[in-house]
Amino acid sequence: MKAPFIWDKYSDQPYPLKDKAYKKKMRSKHLWSYIPLFLTNLIMFPLSIAIMFWFKGHNSTKKSFYGIGVDLDKGAVQKELVKELGVKHLLIRMPLWEMERVEEYVTFAKSFFTESDKHKTADTQILLNILQDREHIEDEILLKKDIETIFEHFSPFVHEFQIGNAINRTKWGFFSMDEYLKWFEIIQKLRDEKYPHLKLIGSSVIDFEFHYTIRTLFSFFKVRYDKFSSLLYVDRRGSPYRTQMGIFNTKNKINMLYALVRLSPKTSNEIYITEVNWPLSKTAPHAPTSELECVSEEMYSQYMLAYYDIAKKSRKIERIYWHQLIAAGYGLVDNRGETIRKTEAFYAMKALIQSA
Repeated sequence: MKAPFIWDKYSDQPYPLKDKAYKKKMRSKHLWSYIPLFLTNLIMFPLSIAIMFWFKGHNSTKKSFYGIGVDLDKGAVQKELVKELGVKHLLIRMPLWEMERVEEYVTFAKSFFTESDKHKTADTQILLNILQDREHIEDEILLKKDIETIFEHFSPFVHEFQIGNAINRTKWGFFSMDEYLKWFEIIQKLRDEKYPHLKLIGSSVIDFEFHYTIRTLFSFFKVRYDKFSSLLYVDRRGSPYRTQMGIFNTKNKINMLYALVRLSPKTSNEIYITEVNWPLSKTAPHAPTSELECVSEEMYSQYMLAYYDIAKKSRKIERIYWHQLIAAGYGLVDNRGETIRKTEAFYAMKALIQSA
């Protein structure tokens, strides 16, 4: 990533932007985009709350419900860990600022396929998450060139692409939802022209910030999500049953998200949760938050099981990709000290998948 955007190798995300002058300049540039954001939410936010219990879920809760994030730089050991878990749906990040490594990412992705996957119907399925950077947001020619390279390399064996990640966080490069929608339009047009069989997934808003989700679902931009994605975290300080804004526990966040998707003409009714976890205590600097928000490994496992239980019973979520397999501060496996240690949550997820 190029300055002022800096990648944090411990938490696998960008550092918060520290250049206040740059942030102020960019936010001022996109000030007008807050008007449609406000007007759309004025109608859709209360409406979705009012009718969110009307819609009944229909998605199945088989083994396809479970997914896991894996990472090129976490090593080949992930192949055996994925096999032990029994998980068949993988999310792999492809950062646009690492285009020189695209062949490495292709080799890494292919390493998870077994001999049976080489037949007509693959057992393993991969969702490729294309990570944005400011350079590819501002340079349309560069964006088209690199997206076409990614589609060309991955389309023979990957059919779903998540377009963007945590788009409502300025440290990830976008300064308005309109900017993301324009960006998605460019990629969608390329897909339509040259790779019509590929599925594009968005809009990848993180946390319970549904005012941004609403803007990406209700606009005059010519976008269409083949499936809808959300990085639906729980309040960092508590369990999935904890509420925000009075009534919004995990169950009701899902209810509202599903209502918005059903109301929108911009997407199918299928929802992926493509990132969720809890930060682990005593893992700094690997934890993505302060120690105050962290939980023990035992509590992490309990919260994970509760989250899956709530989402499955709702029948409104097609799949959850846990973030991620190996990550000392928030994953299922701790790799500090050149060792691989499976946490309690690893075995809990293994049991979940085996019983599905």
